[in-house]
Amino acid sequence: MKMKTTKNVALTTLALALTAGQAMAADTVVLDGKSLTQEQAWQIADGAKVKIAAQSATALVKSHELLMEAARLGKPVYGLTVGVGLNKDHHLFDANGELSPEVMKASKSFNYSTLRAHSAGVGEAMPVKLTRVALAVRLNTILSGHTGVQPYVADLYQAYLNNDITPIIPSKGTVGEADILLSSHVGLAMIGEWDVIYKGERMNSALAMKKAGVKALDPVGKDALSILSNNSVGVAYAMQGYRDAKHLLDVSPTVFSLSLEGLNGNVSPFLPQTNDIRPFPFLKEATSEIRNDLSGSYLWDANPERPLQDPLSYRTTAYTFASAYKALADLDQVIDIQINHSDDNPGVIVGAGIDYGNNSQVSKYLVEGKGGVFPTTNFEPLPVALAVQQLGIALTHVSHNSAMRTIHLSDDHFTRLPRFLSAPGNNGHAFGAIQKTFVDMQVRNKALANPVSFDGIAIAGNIEDTFTNLKLASERLIQIVDNTNVMYGLELMHSTQAIDLRKLANENLKQGEATKAMYQAFRKQVPFVEMDRPFTPDIKASTAFIAQY
Repeated sequence: MKMKTTKNVALTTLALALTAGQAMAADTVVLDGKSLTQEQAWQIADGAKVKIAAQSATALVKSHELLMEAARLGKPVYGLTVGVGLNKDHHLFDANGELSPEVMKASKSFNYSTLRAHSAGVGEAMPVKLTRVALAVRLNTILSGHTGVQPYVADLYQAYLNNDITPIIPSKGTVGEADILLSSHVGLAMIGEWDVIYKGERMNSALAMKKAGVKALDPVGKDALSILSNNSVGVAYAMQGYRDAKHLLDVSPTVFSLSLEGLNGNVSPFLPQTNDIRPFPFLKEATSEIRNDLSGSYLWDANPERPLQDPLSYRTTAYTFASAYKALADLDQVIDIQINHSDDNPGVIVGAGIDYGNNSQVSKYLVEGKGGVFPTTNFEPLPVALAVQQLGIALTHVSHNSAMRTIHLSDDHFTRLPRFLSAPGNNGHAFGAIQKTFVDMQVRNKALANPVSFDGIAIAGNIEDTFTNLKLASERLIQIVDNTNVMYGLELMHSTQAIDLRKLANENLKQGEATKAMYQAFRKQVPFVEMDRPFTPDIKASTAFIAQY
């Protein structure tokens, strides 16, 4: 796909960022809370340094001042002057017009308690790279200026990223309404009470910060709540799923075109004459790419053995690609929104409008002349979760077609080649038994594509009664892509075998420019099957080929 699925997109995005002044150099990314690209987030994950934009640093100061002013005035602030969750009916303290030492002590005590009590994840630690993506995303959303945290919280995120300090975050324990029980470990590390990976070695965070010359956090106000109540962990996994799916769809047209050559299939379903009269989104792009990949192929020459119409898994593949392209573009859009805006509750809004402020219910959120602190549902990541699941469903249609195409390539009724693509002199099984592997992958994909965003049990006194399971849905998307990589590898084993058998009959067989390049590259990794051999190593090599092509 020549839009968001091409390898050139990363270069284009980076070039635009450089033009806009967001990236200072190849190893430094400036964060301003509104301009972070996914490519820049991955650069940070790979070790690029981060710098906080000056205007964003100023906004943090104003936002924190507004939050504390609201507390001083006795405004009800969730997670500051009142408790969180079911305990929101607990009144924590009265400032009585003054943020006295006693008031500040009470606020700090609540912050420490909040981080400790909410650190309750299970499972293996998140991969370091994904944790760094989550840190970069959360730093950027903090810099949007609506959290109200102490500016030093942002400084600590920056220090962790720039000094290679990565908190150990358990990988399970979130229902996808902000990854509260997972992200809390970031704050726990920042106060010196948790383990981190520092320059490749696991150690206590207090020791790591001492070695790096970083001062621990003394949380106050809304610091703890903002550190733990956000969706950066789940979004990091969604970004991984998007990135993996983008690559898979980038190679998909060529994988398919090579199978069409192996089948001796018909190009008619991909002609502009038919597809232009029903212009579903991205269908024109999908068919155009297939035609381009087949440029110069023997399939453009009439052949008396070629049927008028192929099986549906060949004829409809452009529709599966187009649907997946659309789902990919939708996920790309909502991720970009998510990583460049605050998902905090409450939202601290400097200069907020006074709409409906003449109503007493609304006026209690406003701080005259400065803005307001509003309860929000910005922690809700449902748009991202639904887009993740839609992409998983679309890709499972893609993988279904791959499985069926591969089966047809083994069927002499469709190819008029030896059954199971047996080479001359091979009287064994050839590809007769290998089908079970990609069928297993497809059965798994069908199970993984089932939506999970509405699964859950009401908790927190029946207050938290909806769910998105964003992280789980994203993990499933990642696995669907991994399984489809296996299936594509097996499809390539079949299509290249079919091409070689056709070349035995016609050594001058013409391939498309793109299909020939993929065929030649693949043959360097997986040779022609002359006689039966163990296929497990070939499947491993084929899967790696797809993932890296």
